[in-house]
Order: sequence, then C-alpha cells, then structure tokens
Amino acid sequence: MASSVFVLGGARSGKSRFAVSDLARSRRVAFVATARAGDGDMARRIARHQAERPRHWKTIEEPYDLVRRLAELEEGYDALVVDCLTLWVSNRLLRGDADDPILDEADALAKLIGRRATSFAVVSNEVGQGVHPETAMGLRFRDLLGIVNQKVAAACDRVVLMVAGVPLTLKSVAPSPSGSTRSDDARQAP
Repeated sequence: MASSVFVLGGARSGKSRFAVSDLARSRRVAFVATARAGDGDMARRIARHQAERPRHWKTIEEPYDLVRRLAELEEGYDALVVDCLTLWVSNRLLRGDADDPILDEADALAKLIGRRATSFAVVSNEVGQGVHPETAMGLRFRDLLGIVNQKVAAACDRVVLMVAGVPLTLKSVAPSPSGSTRSDDARQAP
C-alpha cells in the first residue's frame, strides 16, 4: 500500500538522508530534484546527495513544474522522492511567480499525494523557527513556504522533524483499506 512521509528540518539536519533511507528498499524510485547548481557550493551539495542515493534510482531535475512532472512519473514508479520544497518555492519566487499560483500548485501536490497511487517522501526546510527575515522577499518566502509546508503535511501519512540527525515523528496516520486515514495518536493544530 502506498504511503507518504513529509520530512522537515533545518539545514544539515539529516532530512534528505532520512527520506532516502525511508524508501531505500523500494525497487522503482524516482528522485525528483528541485535544486539548480547555481554555484560551486550547490554543485558540491548536489553531488553529495547523488552519492547517497541508491544507484538504481532515477534522478529527474524539475525546478518549476513539480506537480506536472510527478503526475507523469506516478504510474511508472513505486515511490517518488521530492527534494526539496524549499528550493522549489525559492525557484518559483525568483522566477517572478505570484503567491497564488504557487499555493495552487501546493494544493495540487497535496491532492496528488492524497490519492495514494504511489508512495511519496517529500523534503522541506522548517523556516519558521529561525531568525526573522530582514527583507520583504525574505518574509514573503518564509510565510509562503510555511503555508506550502502545512498543505503538504496535512496530506501526508507521516510528518517527521529532523533535529541533529534524529527523527522526531510529529504525525503518524495509518491508511485504511478504503483509502481514508486513521490517526495513531497524532496531535495536530486546528
């Protein structure tokens, strides 16, 4: 049965490693990377992440049209990894996209995950616990990513917060045979 996990955390908290290990036993996995190697540091990070993934996984780069690409891949794979929503939102903002189309696509992503046609592992940064951004763009990014994260978290069976490489389960819901979900002692804000 298809399942979904949303992995949140700060920079270098172990989010990607956890998402990869969570699906490491899956045979047909597509890793959808939203990063763009804009400088040497990002190129090194991308190379490090690639080395951590199983060799039989297919990597697809998609910095903008995430839901369309995931829908295309859904039938051909047992699991899809999205790494990460932080860069996807950033890419869309830097391209000049307005908030509403980004939020509409986040709703579409939540619906795609909720169909449970394939398993998902989705990675994103938790940006609401850090320093208050000084710029209008920084505030917009933080607020927009926070809303995107809430939409995806609501759709996923599990939500895991990574802190110093340690996974903390925030939400765990078991899918029922009818496709609905049952809470396993998950507490969520209204």
